[in-house]
Amino acid sequence: MATTASAYLTGFGSYLPGVPVGNDGIAARLGGDDAVTDRIRRRILEHNGIRQRHYAIDDHGNPTELNEELAVKALQAALRDRGWEPSDLRMLATATTMGDVLVPGFASMVHGRLGGGPMQLLSASGVCASSLAALDAAVSKVKLGDHPRVAVVGSELPSRSLRQQRFDGIRAGMDSHFLRWMLSDGAGAVVAEFQPHPSRPSLRVDWVRHISLAHEHDVCMRAGMEGREPTVGGTWQDGTIDDAEAAGMFTLRQDVGVLDDLAAAGLAQFEELVDIGLIDVRHLDHVLCHYSTNVFRDLAFEGLRRRIPTLDTSRWFSNLETRGNTGAASIFIALEEAFRSGRFAPGETVLLAVPESGRFSFAFAHLTVVPPPSP
Repeated sequence: MATTASAYLTGFGSYLPGVPVGNDGIAARLGGDDAVTDRIRRRILEHNGIRQRHYAIDDHGNPTELNEELAVKALQAALRDRGWEPSDLRMLATATTMGDVLVPGFASMVHGRLGGGPMQLLSASGVCASSLAALDAAVSKVKLGDHPRVAVVGSELPSRSLRQQRFDGIRAGMDSHFLRWMLSDGAGAVVAEFQPHPSRPSLRVDWVRHISLAHEHDVCMRAGMEGREPTVGGTWQDGTIDDAEAAGMFTLRQDVGVLDDLAAAGLAQFEELVDIGLIDVRHLDHVLCHYSTNVFRDLAFEGLRRRIPTLDTSRWFSNLETRGNTGAASIFIALEEAFRSGRFAPGETVLLAVPESGRFSFAFAHLTVVPPPSP
């Protein structure tokens, strides 16, 4: 196969399970209607700006779908959008915080359910930024000429870990309740190939950058260990499952006290990309930034205006308020909706930005809207 220098996003899909759940309906799904929990929930919802989200659990808190099923439905939507079948793919890259099973890897389980022929697989693990890490790997193989058609999906189903039964009998403070009322379920997918879509605009992937600052920061978002750092004998694998559950190791927690540092570090990474010339703020037409709460959006705007006094925030797109925080799926769910809205015009540029609180990492992708090829 001849080597090609470009990769284009030509199909987009998303899947959000169930009906939208408003703020007043969360407790009915997840539980936690005691006075203290109710007060914490209302405080968090007041600040994050999320008005509705989706859960793959029913009115009684019972799971209705697997994470791999969410991923497959988003992939099928992206394939239909492009007019492809699973057998057309030569690589599948997946991203999720927690799959349904410990082994095999998430990509293997998604491939098994999706079907299609033989293909290369990649399971990118992590938290929110793992989706752009998966995108980076897949489009790199297209640019190298190894694969003509690839697919990438980010999928999350955290609601199973947010139900009241996971909180009974353990000490649950703001570090665990913060994520409980922030996260929700969903999946987003894109397909990429070596040439633009034949009859409509495509998004050329100019570059992807993924940087970790774990060497400078302690763990922020965590599960599976006691305390804020793992210790020998202090992880969920070192004792019985009952002991780990009693210790609250299966509860997602976040050190909310350092989230302002995350916003500052993300702005610094953005400014570095501007300084080295990868981002031209004078010709940046659209920004899709994943953030978990509108508070972080406001912090980002404040910091950016110090660098760019003429910043036009109307160029920013987010569907956090209506789709919720779906972790690794968020950036693809937002990209699918933005593309479908018709807001992208040929010649314009799009920046994807994803900060990850796990242990401070940041991912960016720069796209250019290109027209279909001339006849």
